[in-house]
Amino acid sequence: MFRTTLTVWLSLAVMQVIVYADDVSKTPTEVKLRALTLKIPKHWRQDSARKPLRLATFHIPPAKGDKEQAELAVYNFPGGGGSVEANIGRWVGQFESKGRKQKITSGNAGDSPYYVVEVSGTYNKPVGPPIRRQTKPVEGSRMLAVILQLEQGVYFLKMTGEDETVKAQAKALRKSFGGSLEDEQEHKG
Repeated sequence: MFRTTLTVWLSLAVMQVIVYADDVSKTPTEVKLRALTLKIPKHWRQDSARKPLRLATFHIPPAKGDKEQAELAVYNFPGGGGSVEANIGRWVGQFESKGRKQKITSGNAGDSPYYVVEVSGTYNKPVGPPIRRQTKPVEGSRMLAVILQLEQGVYFLKMTGEDETVKAQAKALRKSFGGSLEDEQEHKG
């Protein structure tokens, strides 16, 4: 009885991994956000609720060992939303300096330059209304944030969540807007 139960349980676990992996390889969903078209993996779910300043919000299922889903927020501000260096500094500053690791790279998605800010450590996660500027420190977090400079405007993509979940989505995030980790270079602002 125990052996049968264990075999069934392991078979279901393997099937879940295969389904998840298969879901990732399927044709992505195209999502048009003003001048930006993202190719979103099927397992990312778009939130139907409107959030202030955001064009879209996506939820990404947790990776093995993580407990919470990650979030991808997409923004586009009139007037550009600030300089590349100011945004990089702001994003890095959302993590506590003790134990923080960061990597900033740049590349091109077609003719459009982009910058990727990858930060890990303790994230000062916003809680409550943005106007209150309250945060809660969350250890074991990671952020992948992108500044994508299209001819029609600048777009910001910010994925935050538990370390393994966000790390596992690095390639998919870049692929969603036409970027490639292999073609990026270290950014020396």
